Amino acid sequence: MAVARIRALKRRPSDRGLILVAADIAQVQDWIDVSRVDLEPLLASWPGPVTWVIPARDAAPHWITGEHGSIAVRISAHPVVRALCSMAGPLVSTSANPCGRPPARSRSKVRAYFPRGVEYIVPGSVDRAAVPSEIRDALTGAVLRKGG
Repeated sequence: MAVARIRALKRRPSDRGLILVAADIAQVQDWIDVSRVDLEPLLASWPGPVTWVIPARDAAPHWITGEHGSIAVRISAHPVVRALCSMAGPLVSTSANPCGRPPARSRSKVRAYFPRGVEYIVPGSVDRAAVPSEIRDALTGAVLRKGG
């Protein structure tokens, strides 16, 4: 499974959840429970650089939630990410680095971190000033990680 390969490459523990990126909320609706969530702030921030931690439905796979009862979801504004998600469905979003190391911001750094195991790198550039997305709790609105 692709997610298991990503976890192994990054040396990321299986109890930690993963962020999903999607082209729209419909792509993740079977996995999230929005019955207790005010959708207005989520929809106002998407597409964009805000990740919301949303209660998970029972159908949500453990390989996404980890040991949590929630899923971190971002509806990306990035055109390449949106195109990939439109073609393939929601994708795991994670920085290109082993756990605890700075994110790779170039093709050569990705190859240095992962000399084996990465089959393809999408062409393009990464904004050198880019910061991680903000992460917010969908139940409380609390900021869990400050973004740019």
